[in-house]
Amino acid sequence: MIEYTDFTAKKILITGGLGFIGANLARRLVDLKADVTLVDSLIPEYGGNPFNIAGIEDRVRVNISDVRDAHSMRYLVQGQDYLFNLAGQTSHMDSLQDPYTDLEINCRAQLSILETCRQYNPGIKVVFASTRQIYGKPEYLPVDEKHLLHPTDVNGINKMAGEWYHILYNNVYGIRACALRLTNTYGPRMRVKDARQTFLGIWIKALVEGKPFDVWGGDQLRDFTYVDDAVEALLLAAAKEEANGQIYNLGGFEVISLRELADLLVKIHSGGNFQVRVFPNDRRRIDIGDYYADDSKIRSELGWVPQVNLKEGLTLSLDYYSCNLANYR
Repeated sequence: MIEYTDFTAKKILITGGLGFIGANLARRLVDLKADVTLVDSLIPEYGGNPFNIAGIEDRVRVNISDVRDAHSMRYLVQGQDYLFNLAGQTSHMDSLQDPYTDLEINCRAQLSILETCRQYNPGIKVVFASTRQIYGKPEYLPVDEKHLLHPTDVNGINKMAGEWYHILYNNVYGIRACALRLTNTYGPRMRVKDARQTFLGIWIKALVEGKPFDVWGGDQLRDFTYVDDAVEALLLAAAKEEANGQIYNLGGFEVISLRELADLLVKIHSGGNFQVRVFPNDRRRIDIGDYYADDSKIRSELGWVPQVNLKEGLTLSLDYYSCNLANYR
């Protein structure tokens, strides 16, 4: 784990700060002695959970606000050294059922945030959490950053626009910004009450509760990034000037099928049951098939190397929810 001096006493703003990745990032930044402000709407469907900052409540500031509120963001971005822009609507199905809300959060609000930075804090550094979903169904594997973008749902289209607003503002206005395309990030503090954030969460919840879970398809290949490794990538992207204007894939240690992943999870848990099922029709239309990333760009340019392998990460996740599941129902 790299020690960063860049963040000591620096003012940090994290949108989506009470969410899964935001809260884990906040904990790391507190350890680095940064001055951290978390902004979160705490809308029930979007993953924010006050328990995620249990133990560091008195070491961060929390502002309950929505990134769609331009007046709040105007106040919040002023004086900040870094903005980790993690807030977003993550559910693919929700984006199809309510496309206008997804548009407001993942697209229009991103433009508003950047415009606020341009007007009120042009010296800020912005790191945007993008997603591998914008690639759609891969034409080749592993997927590198040059792969064509053809999202399969409304969420992917809006995240693609939000990502490119960040690159545009870097290139045209000099607002230092970059984007990380995250892939299947998992670990402690992820949303497990439903599949809005990750299917792996509901698998873990079922195991801890002693219930069976469903695996849709089963043969699709995926790679996974443990949350601590994703946090390190975010910090590297913020700290290094060579990241400005760049887009980076994140990946993980190994590629695994969903069926093999379920088997591994059950083995680590020392028991459990799952059923492989055919994809429901509504989800089959947006299924991307196999996906795993070529993350050599961030490794070579920023020196990022994941530290937590899949077995270790799943073990840590199961241990966390075995102790804390009541706070995530």
